[in-house]
Amino acid sequence: MSLLTFGYLIGGLVLLVIGAEGLVRGASKLAARFGISPLIIGLTVVAFGTSAPETAVSIQASLDGSGDIAVGNVIGSNIANILLILGLSALIAPLVVSRQLVRLDVPVMIGAGVLTFALAWNGSVSRLDGCILLAFLLLYTAFLVAASKREKTLARVDESLVQPDTDTAEGPFSWVMQLLLVLLGLALLILGSNLLIEGAVSLARALGLSELVIGLTVVAVGTSMPELATSLLAVYRGERDIAVGNVVGSCIFNLLLVLGAGAVVSADGLSISPNALAFDLPVMLAVSAACLPIFFSGYRINRWEGLLFFGYYAAYTLYLVMFSTGLPAINLLRHAMTWYVLPLTAITLLVIFLRAWKHQR
Repeated sequence: MSLLTFGYLIGGLVLLVIGAEGLVRGASKLAARFGISPLIIGLTVVAFGTSAPETAVSIQASLDGSGDIAVGNVIGSNIANILLILGLSALIAPLVVSRQLVRLDVPVMIGAGVLTFALAWNGSVSRLDGCILLAFLLLYTAFLVAASKREKTLARVDESLVQPDTDTAEGPFSWVMQLLLVLLGLALLILGSNLLIEGAVSLARALGLSELVIGLTVVAVGTSMPELATSLLAVYRGERDIAVGNVVGSCIFNLLLVLGAGAVVSADGLSISPNALAFDLPVMLAVSAACLPIFFSGYRINRWEGLLFFGYYAAYTLYLVMFSTGLPAINLLRHAMTWYVLPLTAITLLVIFLRAWKHQR
């Protein structure tokens, strides 16, 4: 590994940490300032901002004709968001899950994944398919904006019943500084992720990995670093609604915005490889669906569930590396995952869901 590559990796990580601090601090203060819940902020402003690297990378890859990187970036980022980011965040501290996520946003995330899989079934995501994805994004965003306005109205009514309306101690225009802090945090996150991706892709290509595997692993994790840094810092600062909402919102934005925009700007749309259709897209749908029973059981993600997520991400990454390099032990790993680990996990999640449903009834 060259000194320049090492510098890109370290510099990118430093900028990510600084940018995440500014983004979480500014977003949480904006939420409090305007009476909007941190969950809505996490699902919109933070999720859109932390998805900016994925958007930039996928659009550039589409323009350059590297469709595998663009598609792998989206699929891999969603898998990393759920398994890696939620897993690590829950290992630090159990995450509280809002009822809105279970009732609305997680089903929307699963629905967006099913829609993407259906559109990609013929082996490509055309420009028309990209427009359909973007149209659904506009509908979802409009619903969240309407929900935030309703929350703001209710918050004003509650405040008027408790105390008279007065200016905050921070001043009437303090929101401008908070907004600038959010924008600065986003800029540092994007710059940091670009540096990290530059170094990581150089390292991966030196190791002989394919473009699809690079997109699914190195680029996906690199562009998910803003989500990772933001969620971990949000957990540390006690803003757990932002941590979970950021991940779910980013997954929705990745499918509807990033993949949709990438397909629209590409001359011939985005081609979907047979490997992605047969393995990676189903894995993405499976981990998205697994969120429902885990989130529904007590509306929290416990540490052991975080460890389960993280373990599955390690196994998924190991499988991709073994598949790309042609290691013979991949058959043993595939057999163990298919016939033992996955069925056992599915049964466990089903039991958890049924117990939670019975308890809530």
